[in-house]
Amino acid sequence: MIRLIQTGPTRPVLALAWLLSLHLAGCAGPSTPCPETPAAAAQEPASVAPVAAADPQPAVAPAPLALSLWTDNARRKAIIDFVARVTDPKSENYVPAAERIAVFDNDGTLWSEQPMYVQLAFVLDRIKALAPQHPEWKKKQPYKAVLEGDMKTLMAMGNEGIIPLMMSSHAATTADEFDTVVREWLKTARHPKYNQLYTDLTYAPMVELLAYLRANDFKTFIVSGGGVAFMRPWVEAAYGIPPEQVVGSRIKAEWKDSDAGGNIVRLAELDFINDGPGKPVGIYNALGRRPIFAAGNSDGDLAMLKWTAGGSGARLALIVHHTDDLRETAYDRKSGMGKLDKGLDVAQQLGAQGKPWILVDMKQDWTKVFRSDAPVGAPGPGPQPMIPSQPAAATQSATTTTPPTTVH
Repeated sequence: MIRLIQTGPTRPVLALAWLLSLHLAGCAGPSTPCPETPAAAAQEPASVAPVAAADPQPAVAPAPLALSLWTDNARRKAIIDFVARVTDPKSENYVPAAERIAVFDNDGTLWSEQPMYVQLAFVLDRIKALAPQHPEWKKKQPYKAVLEGDMKTLMAMGNEGIIPLMMSSHAATTADEFDTVVREWLKTARHPKYNQLYTDLTYAPMVELLAYLRANDFKTFIVSGGGVAFMRPWVEAAYGIPPEQVVGSRIKAEWKDSDAGGNIVRLAELDFINDGPGKPVGIYNALGRRPIFAAGNSDGDLAMLKWTAGGSGARLALIVHHTDDLRETAYDRKSGMGKLDKGLDVAQQLGAQGKPWILVDMKQDWTKVFRSDAPVGAPGPGPQPMIPSQPAAATQSATTTTPPTTVH
């Protein structure tokens, strides 16, 4: 989960969370491997809430077939039993299909977020792609640091370095142009550790869980601290979630008239940060319903998880705990990205009390981690990335040299 830079114990700096992973000392950029996060101390999985003794109904896939990428244990059973109870019209926990709302964080919950957030890698590459039209960037910070791969200097600049990069790489384009830039970048950009396309590093068990919920008439949403415009172009192909079911951080936009019908133009001004306590607010504003299921992986998701679990009737809050340092990266309390500290305590304590909280142990509970089966460092699985074709009206590529300040 993407987090905000903190300037004090409780007050975040107003910068989009999807750019604030400057824990990159020793990294040369998104195309260069970074040191791996040290393995976190082993944590005992939290117990799960007891479930009512109700047999799954025909609407729910039989237990041996459901969630086949999950180890057959108490946590898998708790998910299946929860779905059975809320979909059985005879159950006291029955929830009408219209109210079966499930929300998922993205970074660290549905795809990899180590050693840096994917959107940060996009920002750094985008600045390099635009640099030929901005020769002044070679001598101007923070652009100079990006172009020279000087992450130490960039990290030291904090928000004074981050905000200009974000605005230069995300604003002053039309919505269609930015959509195309993201699609084109994801067709070739590769993870620095796994050498895989980023869209091949979605978590297969979580994608399976999304499909399982939808098969039982749940409506699934992404609720992320990441930029909503960055996620919408590719999430339907990756997760089966349409762009209108994505809630995220955003910059402001406005409509500009033209003979061709006008365009939505993205502005260099923050609008909403959908992180931490902003997540329940974002859900309320966008959905108008409290979810009955929520999944996250960090303290940035805790407010969303608490709000979901705190409603009346059957509820389930799920936290993905990154415990697998062989197939992925083990991290929790001390991680600069996706820190899981308070959330880990809450899940363990409430799970032990029989509350509807599940702490998923990635190492123990998943028989497969990534969509791609290729080993670490191996070439990608094939030439066709899982990115939908660009809209016919979009023309700007990821390597466009059009200055962002002239798109208006």
